[in-house]
Amino acid sequence: MNVPLLDLKAQYATIKDEIDAAVAEVFATQHFIGGPQVAGLEAEAAAYCGCPAAVGVSSGTDALLVSLMDAGIGRGDEVITSPYTFFATAGSIWRAGARPVFADIDPATFNLDPAAVAAAVTPLTRAIMPVHLYGQMADMEPLQAIAAQHGLLVIEDACQAIGAEYKGRRAGSIGDYGCFSFFPSKNLGGAGDGGLVSCRDAARAKRVSLLRNHGAEPKYYHSVIGGNFRLDALQAAVVSVKLPHLDDWSEARARNAARYDRLLTESGVVAKGAVAVPRVVQSRHIFNQYVIRVPRRDELRAFLGAQGVASEIYYPVPLHLQACFADLGYHPGDFPESERAARETLALPIYPELSDAQAEYVVARIAAFGR
Repeated sequence: MNVPLLDLKAQYATIKDEIDAAVAEVFATQHFIGGPQVAGLEAEAAAYCGCPAAVGVSSGTDALLVSLMDAGIGRGDEVITSPYTFFATAGSIWRAGARPVFADIDPATFNLDPAAVAAAVTPLTRAIMPVHLYGQMADMEPLQAIAAQHGLLVIEDACQAIGAEYKGRRAGSIGDYGCFSFFPSKNLGGAGDGGLVSCRDAARAKRVSLLRNHGAEPKYYHSVIGGNFRLDALQAAVVSVKLPHLDDWSEARARNAARYDRLLTESGVVAKGAVAVPRVVQSRHIFNQYVIRVPRRDELRAFLGAQGVASEIYYPVPLHLQACFADLGYHPGDFPESERAARETLALPIYPELSDAQAEYVVARIAAFGR
């Protein structure tokens, strides 16, 4: 049996007519930049996330960057974030001119350890950028308390977590900014790149909207220097079609995760310590990825691949050890939990359309490896 990591064709088949009609409408109007599709998605996404306002942008990476720009964070500033995340998190801080300062993760959730964040604050710190990794929110209450104590902004990297919840509040609704990605592999994915910035302050959202369009309002009159961070109408149309289905898809992912938990436990690999299943701490984990810990991770991945089971490593090299950040002065051993996660974690197929037979096959192959 072949089990892909993600099957976007299966999802498209269920909503093909809706997607095709939405795309055809954009072509009929020939309004490809901005317009009613983008404005409509912004209103829908803001309501979904529980925020007063949201601004569509060109990618999740640009959502992070434009948030930093709006916050006035740049040269001489520090932003505390996780070394165990996708590159864009720290890369955006660097591109803004600021210094990424890393703090280690909680080994149970893979998210920022608040105690490590508190220890990393300096007089140069301007913001905390927690990452809601794999679809589970970071422990926001103590992070918000640290921010309040030191007068810091909080920029949520929620690119993997739209719809996730922490104590009844959704990702992107707690910090000063929430940053989302519509990359096709996300729970809510477009037909290319796209992203969103959510704001608790409508004035911030208005400034982000200005910055995404070269700081021009009206056209050709530039009050600030922004960039081209606009969301295409085609992407907004596709995402708007998918948004009403998102909760059903997220619940299907949660069911798949629970099935994996049960099957892996019943197989005996958990009791033997060969596999550790994800730990759900916050109130709603939307399982953008289902990530297990495996001491013999690379061997298992090779074995699964030979058996037709796709998997992925998120992420094999923590950011503090990336060559491009060598000037930051970090060394192996500085963040042991992040480094251990990079050695042990493996993502299994978790997409909503995953069948019982496919999940059972994946676990049977894992069990065969563990014998």
